[in-house]
Amino acid sequence: MPPAKKRTRSYDSAKIRTAVLAQFGNVRDAARTLTPEQLARPTRLGDWTVHELAAHLAMVLGTVHRYLGMPEPEKHEVPLMDWPFATVTAAAQVDEDTRAIAESAGAGLDDLFTRTLTGIEESLAAASDDRLVPSRFGAMTLGDFLVTRTVELTVHTDDLNDAVPELDVPYDRQALAACARLLADALAVKAPGASTEVRIPPYAVVQCVEGPRHTRGTPPNVVEADPLTWIRLATGRTDWATALGAAQVSASGERADLSGLLPIMG
Repeated sequence: MPPAKKRTRSYDSAKIRTAVLAQFGNVRDAARTLTPEQLARPTRLGDWTVHELAAHLAMVLGTVHRYLGMPEPEKHEVPLMDWPFATVTAAAQVDEDTRAIAESAGAGLDDLFTRTLTGIEESLAAASDDRLVPSRFGAMTLGDFLVTRTVELTVHTDDLNDAVPELDVPYDRQALAACARLLADALAVKAPGASTEVRIPPYAVVQCVEGPRHTRGTPPNVVEADPLTWIRLATGRTDWATALGAAQVSASGERADLSGLLPIMG
């Protein structure tokens, strides 16, 4: 008998909306305190400075308001689980757009964040999750697009904390959970199978990698990491060997080496 087809994970709409606004609020509060010296610091994102990273954080949420102001697409084109694999195709355009927004904002980052927050609050109040929005990769439902915003906000909050550790920007629990879950599910899509169990406590457990199917007892191949380590692995912020050497990830079993499958998002 072939293995049962895995169902796409569902997300609680109210929790996702609250999480997106909460995490953006965390970033906004931190961005308000950034000094000129901190804004000029380098980040781990190529040659972006903190100023450009902050502008990008405003941009990734500002797209919600902008897309909801456009005509609704006629058909659904991008399922949620296609999104993590499509992001790499837009890297050049994202870089160009981010630099333009950063230049336009100048020293007025607080105004940019305020306008962004006001815009999305107004837009979301009148929009249903089933409403289609024209993302960079094709039409998605608003509900799915908001889940992708938890990934963008969480990942780039971590980038901001890496560049300016004294900020210590907090992570909204629901945003962190949704981000970790989506990236774990993406791994299961990339490497279908049931020989290896990947655990990201307390948020996600997925089965992946071809091989003998585990049915009961302790799985023969187990990988476990905390949510932020998993997110960094999945997005290329750290590599498998580094995380393993620092005991940030544990791996047991002959099929527990995920180095050839990471990162998931480029």
